Amino acid sequence: MANRLAVVFGGSGFIGRHLVQRLAAEGWRVRVAVRDPEGAAFLKPLGDVGQVVPVFADVTKDASVTAAVQGAELVVNLVGILYERGKRSFKAIHEDAAGRIAAAAKAAGAARLIHVSALGADAGSASAYSRTKAAGEAAVLAAFPQATILRPSVVFGPEDDFFNGFVSLSTYSPVLPVFVADGFKPKFCGKIPCGIDLYGSGGTKLQPVYVGDVAKAAMAVLASPETCGKAYALGGPNVYSFKQVLELALKSAGRCRLLAPLPFFVAKIQAAFLQFLPKPLLTPDQVKLLATDNVVPLGVAGLADLGITPTAAEVILPTYLSRFKNPYIHRKPA
Repeated sequence: MANRLAVVFGGSGFIGRHLVQRLAAEGWRVRVAVRDPEGAAFLKPLGDVGQVVPVFADVTKDASVTAAVQGAELVVNLVGILYERGKRSFKAIHEDAAGRIAAAAKAAGAARLIHVSALGADAGSASAYSRTKAAGEAAVLAAFPQATILRPSVVFGPEDDFFNGFVSLSTYSPVLPVFVADGFKPKFCGKIPCGIDLYGSGGTKLQPVYVGDVAKAAMAVLASPETCGKAYALGGPNVYSFKQVLELALKSAGRCRLLAPLPFFVAKIQAAFLQFLPKPLLTPDQVKLLATDNVVPLGVAGLADLGITPTAAEVILPTYLSRFKNPYIHRKPA
């Protein structure tokens, strides 16, 4: 593979750095197409001298994308956003840019295209994020029918924003919210109310997947021509409620915090204000996402079909969340 060129759009991001390292280890020359090449310079040591090269690319411009994919045998699209800002709308990034990259890869003669979408991509979703992810998949397959689509659930790993975000929040807040749709319902012993169920089902169901397994999946796809034109849903070995996710994060970080049930209508009110922060903690569209379970559907191809045994969150989380422990004020959770 010494002369083979892989172009990875969004390669300086969370998933990208793990995939770039694996591609370099397999001997690929890697061109990392990003908005900030200098900010992606940390990727260079992942390969030999000159093997990993960050270059500027604007995924909203045809000429920029066309220039980035020249000579590529493999193109990977990892570009995505969690909230909209100005011209960087969900449609512009998830749909239009995805189709643009696929069309440019096809025109450049690339043999393979791997498009990383999201578990729960759905044209009928209430969330614009999910709708545009589905539209992006359609645009990719229209331009490059042999493309392989990967749909990961919430991705965790040392650089994630999900688990790290909640534990970081616990540094400043003694209370973490558990978003629940059930509300506060009475429990019944036979026909007699015997208490209040604060959490209901524990909130939205999630199936977090390890970033290393997502990178492995991309490499497995690359090694198997039979994966062309197929889609794979990537989830971990366990399904958790939102409450269980927070409990697991706090346990891994050695912290005790109060988990407070928060109905979705309250979350919507908070998101209406929080969305205007430079890096929003919560947006109205994310509230819509959190109202829907994010798990791998039964009978859908996934990690097992790629020969990968998924890694449990319980194994990985303590390896990086333990840095939040303070030996002087630490109290073990019950």
